[in-house]
Order: sequence, then C-alpha cells, then structure tokens
Amino acid sequence: MSARYFEDFATGRGGLAPRAVLDSDAPVIDLNGQWAFRFSPTLRSEPDGFQDPEFDDGSWGALPVPSHWQLNGHGRPIYVNIAYPIPVDPPFVPDENETGDYRRVFDLPESWDGVPAVVRFEGVDSCARVWLNGTELGVTYGSRLPVEFDVSAALRQGRNVLAVRVHQFSAGTYLEDQDTWRLSGIFRDVRLLARPVGGLRDAFVRADYDAATGAGVLRVSADADAPVRITVPALGIDGEPLEGEFRVPEVRPWSAEDPHLYEAELSTATERVRIRFGFRTVAVDEDGVLRVNGRRVVLRGVNRHEFDPDHGRALSPESMRRDVELMKRHNINSVRTSHYPPHPAFLDLCDELGLYVALECDLETHGFEWADQERWQRNPCDDPRWLGACLDRIERTVERDKNRPSIILWSLGNEAGDGRNLRAMADWVHRRDPSRPLHYEGDRLAEYTDVFGEMYRPPAAVARIGRGELLPGEMSYPARAGSGDPADDPRNRKPYLLTEFAHAMGNGPGALAEYERLCDEHPRVQGGWVWEWIDQGLRIHGADGREFFGYGGDFGEDLHDGNFICDGLVFPDRVPSPGLLEYAKVNEPVRIGPGPEPGTLSVENRYEVLDLSHLRFTWSLEREGTELARGDLPTPGLAAGERGRLPLPALDLPPGEDGAGELWLTVRAELAEATAWAPEGHLVAWGQFPRSAPDRSRSEGPIVSAHNYVSAHTEGGHIRLGPGRFDPATGLLLGLGELPLQGPRLNLWRAPTDNDRGGWPQPDAAYWKDRGLDRLRHRTVSVTPGADGLTVVVRSAAAAVSCGYLTTYRWTSDGTSLRLRVRTEPVGDWPERRDDSAESLVDAALPPGEFRELVRRGASRSLARIGLDWQLPSDRSLLVEWFGAGPGEAYPDSRHATRVGRFRATVDQLQTPYVRPQENGNRADVRWAEISGGAAGGAEGVRIQGGELFHLSARRWTDRQLAEARHRTELTPGPVVHLHTDHALHGLGSAACGPGVLPEHRLELGTAEFTLVLTPFHRP
Repeated sequence: MSARYFEDFATGRGGLAPRAVLDSDAPVIDLNGQWAFRFSPTLRSEPDGFQDPEFDDGSWGALPVPSHWQLNGHGRPIYVNIAYPIPVDPPFVPDENETGDYRRVFDLPESWDGVPAVVRFEGVDSCARVWLNGTELGVTYGSRLPVEFDVSAALRQGRNVLAVRVHQFSAGTYLEDQDTWRLSGIFRDVRLLARPVGGLRDAFVRADYDAATGAGVLRVSADADAPVRITVPALGIDGEPLEGEFRVPEVRPWSAEDPHLYEAELSTATERVRIRFGFRTVAVDEDGVLRVNGRRVVLRGVNRHEFDPDHGRALSPESMRRDVELMKRHNINSVRTSHYPPHPAFLDLCDELGLYVALECDLETHGFEWADQERWQRNPCDDPRWLGACLDRIERTVERDKNRPSIILWSLGNEAGDGRNLRAMADWVHRRDPSRPLHYEGDRLAEYTDVFGEMYRPPAAVARIGRGELLPGEMSYPARAGSGDPADDPRNRKPYLLTEFAHAMGNGPGALAEYERLCDEHPRVQGGWVWEWIDQGLRIHGADGREFFGYGGDFGEDLHDGNFICDGLVFPDRVPSPGLLEYAKVNEPVRIGPGPEPGTLSVENRYEVLDLSHLRFTWSLEREGTELARGDLPTPGLAAGERGRLPLPALDLPPGEDGAGELWLTVRAELAEATAWAPEGHLVAWGQFPRSAPDRSRSEGPIVSAHNYVSAHTEGGHIRLGPGRFDPATGLLLGLGELPLQGPRLNLWRAPTDNDRGGWPQPDAAYWKDRGLDRLRHRTVSVTPGADGLTVVVRSAAAAVSCGYLTTYRWTSDGTSLRLRVRTEPVGDWPERRDDSAESLVDAALPPGEFRELVRRGASRSLARIGLDWQLPSDRSLLVEWFGAGPGEAYPDSRHATRVGRFRATVDQLQTPYVRPQENGNRADVRWAEISGGAAGGAEGVRIQGGELFHLSARRWTDRQLAEARHRTELTPGPVVHLHTDHALHGLGSAACGPGVLPEHRLELGTAEFTLVLTPFHRP
C-alpha cells in the first residue's frame, strides 16, 4: 500500500458492500468506551508497529470513542464555511495533517468461536486505516458514512486488539467541505457484529399505500444464503415464506402527523432481524405537487447539523431525542440532514415520533466554486477520476437507510456545483429506489432531479416561481436570462422547495410569515428548511471561569469565518431562540381567527392527516393584561384541511369589571393527552382578538386641555416643570420627582444584528455607519421655557457628515405628570447607498420584477430606529412591567409569537443571549411601562405611557458596547440602565445569507411625530 494511501481518488479499500441498519439477534460486542490514544500534530503515514497486538501503548493517553480529539485536548477546532482548510491541490493534503492512533483491546467469548464477524464503524473523520491483531483490514473514506470490514479470519479466542490510524485530512476532505466545524476522530459507534452462517446480510422493505382504497402492499427482498420467513403480527402474517408480495386490504398509513409503525421479523434458521416500517407512498402528481399518501404536504422544516456544544458531532441519544421533541413541539414537520446522513438513532426517532426527512449524501465541494479563475474549474463532481468516490457515497447513503418510512426524499449533497458525477449518482438512485423523489439544489435547471430546490430566494421570486413563470435557461445565480415559453421549462412542472431559507443567524430571521403565505397561495410551493437548527457554538470557560460559546477565531485558527457557524433556531445549549418561537407560531397546524359572523370564531385545520380530536380548546379574557375569566370551548369536528367556526364564549364579566381598559380574548388549542413528544396541555396553536377598542384618550394622561398646564420656571439653577427638573443649557431632563431619570437623546442606530451586517444588496449596517448614526453628536439649538411648558430644539448629526435630524421636544405638565411631544425630521443631504454589483443585474436583461426590485431596495436610505434614549440608575431600574406585546422580544417582521398582555421582567431577563452580542430584547406594541426598583419595593419609579404604541428595551450597557463585544462575557454592567423608547424600528430580514428586510418592514428616512407621558411613582 502506498505510504500516502489517504491521497487517493478511489473509495477506500477492504470495506464490504453497504447494507441497511438491521436490528439483529446475532451477538454484538460494543467497542465504545476508552481507547488508548496517541496524537501527532503532523502526518504519520507508515505505522511504527502500533498495530501489532503486543505493542506497548503504556505511554499513550486515553480518548473516549465516540468523540473528537480536538474537543479532548488535542489539536484545535477549525471553522470555515466555503474555503477549504488546506491548500486546494486535489487529491493531496499537507504534511501538517493531525494524526490519531487508536488501540482497543477486547476479549472474544468462547461462544463466538468460528462465527463469522464484521467490525462496523458508523463514522470516522476523515480517513481511517484499520488493523485487527496486526492484520490490515482496509482503508475508509466518507466520514459520516458507515463501513464494515470482515474480521472472520483475523479474530481469535481471548485477547484481540483493534488498531486504527485516523487522519484529519485526506482526499475525502475535498468531498466534505460542509459549513460546519472541522473535527476529527472516531466520532460514532464501533461494534463487532457476529454474522452467522445462513443469516441475513441485508433486507429492503417496500410498503406502499393506496390512498384511494386504504390498502397496503408489502414487498420485502432479502440478501441471505438460506430461506427467509416473515412475521408481521399486526397484519396476520405469521412465519410465511418471503416470496412475492403481501396485499393488505386496509392499513394505517405512516405520516409525520400519525407516525404509525408496523413491526416485522425476518428470520432464517440462524438469525432473526426486527424491522420497523410504515406504509406510505411518495409521489409527484401530474400538476407538479409533492404528495405523501395522496395528500399535498408542506415541509415546515429545518436544516440540521449534528452538534453538541461539548461533544461536537458525537451526540448522545438524549441530545438526539431532545432535538426531535423540540422540533415537534414547535410545529416543525421536516428535517433536511444537512449535509450528510446523521447517526442512525436520529432517524429511528424520526420514524417513531414523526418527521419527514430529506436524507442528504455526505458530499459538498463548495470550496471549488471560487478556487480558480473559472468557477467550479476543478470540481470533483465533474471529474471522472472522482466518479467511483461519488457513487460510493450515494450508495452507502441509500443502502443504510432505505427501509425508513420517514425518508421521503433523497438528496445528492449540497453546494457541489454541477457535473457528470452528480448525474451518474442521480441515475443510480432512480434505478435503486424509484419510490422516493430526488433532490439536489445544485441542479439549477432541474434536469436530473424530481423536485426543484433553491436557496434564499426573496418572497417575490418565490411567488413568480409558484405561478410557473420561469423562462427556459433562466437562472438567478449565477445571473442568466432565459427566453421562450415557460411551458417548456420543467421547473414550472415540479414541486418547489426552499432548500435553505430564512437564515437564522443571531437576531432573526424575519419574514417567516411571508413564506408561509406563499405555500398557501401556490400549490407547488411546498415549504422547505430554515437554515439552520442549532447555533454551533462550542462551550468555553474563560480565565475568570465564566462560560461562553466559542466560534470561528476563538481557537487560534489561521483562517476562519467567525460566528457564521452560529445561525440556528436554538442556542448551542438547545434553549429555543425567539426565532424558533416565531417559526412555531407561523407553522401552527390550527388557525384561529375572528369568525365570518358576529359572535363566532373561525377555525382552520391545517393538518394534512389529523382531525382535531386530539386537541382541547380553552379561552381566557383579560383586561389590561389581568385575567377576568376563563373556560373551555367545544373541540371543532374538522377533518384535515377543513374550516369551521366556533361560537364565542359567553363573556359575562364579574361585577364591577366593566370599567375602562382594553379587553383581549385568547383562544388556545392544546394537546388533550400526552404524546411521545410533549405532555398533556402542550400549546399547539392560539389566536387572540380585541374585544374592545383601545382607549386612546388615556394617552393624554391627566392632561386634558391647555388650562391644566403649569408653567416652566427657573429654580435652583434648573428649569422646573411639574415633577421634572431640566438642564437649562441642554434642555435635558435630569430628574422626575425623586427619580434621577436623564434624557431624552434621539437615537437612530442600534447595535447591528448579524443580518444588518450582511446582505447584498442591502448593507444596512454599512449605510448606518457611513451616515454616522452610531456616533451622533447633539447640538442644542434652543431651550424655551414658557407659561405653557418647555420647548427644546436639538440638531443631531455625526462628525464629518452634513446630514442629520432636527428634533423638537415639546414638554407640558399638569403638575403631576410630564407630557412630551416629539417631532423629528431629516435635514441635510442623505445620499442613497448603491451597490454597483446590483446594477449589473439590470444590464443582464433578467425578468424585471425580481431583480430590479432588489436593486431598488439596495439604493434605499434606511434607519435602524427612530426613538429616544434615557438613563436611570442601575440599582433603581431592575424591574420592568409593561402592557403590550410579550412575553418575548418582537420586531416588525418577527412578531407573530407575541401576544398582548401584561408582563414583568428584570432588566437582565429582558436580554436575549445571542452567541454574538447584538441588538436584542425589544418589546413591541407597548401601551405603558413601569420601571422601578426590584420586587421588594421601596423605590422610585416612572410610568411611561404612549400616545401611540411604542417599542421598549432596557439594558445595562450602551449600544456601542453591545456592538463591540464578541461574547456576552465581555459585556460589563455599568452604573446606569439604558432605556430605549422607540417610535419605529427597522425589521430583521435574513440578509446574513439571504434576502434583506422586505420593503414593508424597512424603516426608511422620514419624519416622525409621537407622544409620551411620564409619571413618577413610589412603590412602597
């Protein structure tokens, strides 16, 4: 064997033909646990005898299997997204190639004497050479794919030694350029499997469902050297020969909503194999609609990398189950296994608990897209030398998981360009398993796949695709115009799936509801998968012992892509983010709204299979967030897809409860009984409706007419107006009653979100920085006290720019409260920011609706916010109570998960712990808020009431400090709390890797007018 065996275009050597995961009664020896381990930071190629059973490894350390050595004190993790972490010189790799040598000693029981056996590795990253008792078994590539070696000739009674050499980089690295941590080692299970003579090597179960008749057809093929019998007790099949097919007149089909499994036993004289299967049929109909069991499905899904903040891709069964339970609880019904087959146990859970799976091959070559002068110039997917390796990967993918009902799509891989090898892979899949459609986003013209997949298209583009308006040859990326008749383009006759959309990086994503609406409007638009499920932050403890999550650049890498690895709907510790809560609300399987007639509610069953009998409906009535009454409603008898109505509950208010204040009715749909993934009472869907008009007269507070006004006068070196004390030079409020409340200052900027920082053609954060919105200076133009109040005029602008805002603050008081009217307007020259690369799209003569709109928005003049900043002493402002939207944060394009109510939180609880600090914690639609000392009381406070709904946030650090911090541990509380009361905010979008903020959610340059009433109070 060549000394550089790890630099081979071939597929490895010595491995057995791939087969399905089978639950056999044949003996198994679990080889997980502590292995002897030796690490070398550079290449070791020729073995030094460590594979010999008698080699002395007493000086070695130990490493658990499964695990990654970089997370156990050896080497360092590397995060890069597109770029390869090695020179692009296929199939070669550098000598700086970390190498790990493993040894595992185990005893073979006497009962195994003479029994054939294989050793099975579920996953080794990236290349492994394997020996047993000094006999070489072979070499394997394909990090996230299983391999088996026949060990029958090398096994012996008593002591055995399994030796493995693993390399960080290999030729296989060029096929594994996934956007994730580069981590090495034996990271999945290792087992020794007895293979009895006359046993079952493999089996393929096909269980089709006829939606028209309810019948099922079971076909099972087995690879065995002996007669095979099948038993399926639930179907009345009892030890019958495995010949032909079994027709069952009525079966219960499998779906993500009702994941009913049947259990089969295949047996020979020497082995029994248990297989769980489900009857279901996946097809694309004549209208280009993807159907499961005859019903159109919408994939409300996520892309999921395998990740744990402490163990990388070496996940525990508990973590995998936690993932599936969280998905189910948040109305997610699908997973794309980005970008490789996951641990088999995860798919067991998808079968059992119910998730539709797009199973992806372990293939990505993204680093070749821009590596050479010509895009994709040396792409392995179009190089015949790599054909065997590409086919090997898809064969191992399909064969391992072919029996799983949860898998409804095969995927060739991710971001691997185009080429002859991908087409050969597609041909093989279509021959081997024509029962499942094939997906691959890189097939941009849908020439060899069965569904049309794309990434990060804006809603306007998705709508156009849904209408079937693509022109033959047209592509959005790279930009290319099409021509001819849309009827001639096969993409207009295939299901459309958003392979990745709504990039969930940091605070976001926005516009989820807009995508969901498109699925309602266009039958071929059938959802997709949000990028991605989990923030891949590695847990770190700093020198001070404080814990935080690390990302690219935190481990001394030469090349890295920063926090682009933290772009999930759950935080690294699997705590749901606001983005996941928003997605859950948008994806609700039941829609509850106002009825078409007075006194009724509208209920829509959006399940694809289930009726609503598993749910119970409850209601509650609140005034100003205080509950007045609650009760139960009858569960509507609606089948899947049906709409109906419910009578409004009788709203007889308790005596004395007919006063002023907003009345809100909330109706909830909850699980009536516990399921395998959630407890009884779990909230599935909800709707909320006003039962009285908002009382806007209260915005006047105690101030009704001019004769109530008190005058502003000078006293003790300050201007006094009612309870307010002002600086005579700047007009700033210095105190309110006994509370040292300071402000306001106009604020047009926020600590940028990850989405603000990204985003062609809308680099919003860059525009804000160019205009100096993050460094405004304030010049007091005038301070005018008078008999009817105080007027302050301030110009706010940044150094070196001519544009700014002119703000007039008009203060009045009735002696008890302060009322502030604000008018603020732009002054000076506010140039548009244009992106020259965007202009080139217009010249490409592409369809005007999509790209011209993008270019237009790229030339916009946006603001981050229009609002006021205040400061309060930190020891007096620990508690915030508000009536408005809550309990969590909300932004203009991410607000569906909040409801109107009365909420309370400490300032610290208002913060959202994004891995990279950024704008967070905004509460929307606030009517009033009270900020005061802690629950123990005995402190001064301020009540802020809006003439209009306003936004509220508070934190112990400035926006600039928030923007400059890389980790939350770098944020140090200061002596004051910074309180933001905003009139308007810019949306979130998902421009870190996707569309920016949609026009209806953008905050464009303009004039604003709003009113606040401030009232001091003492909490006893």
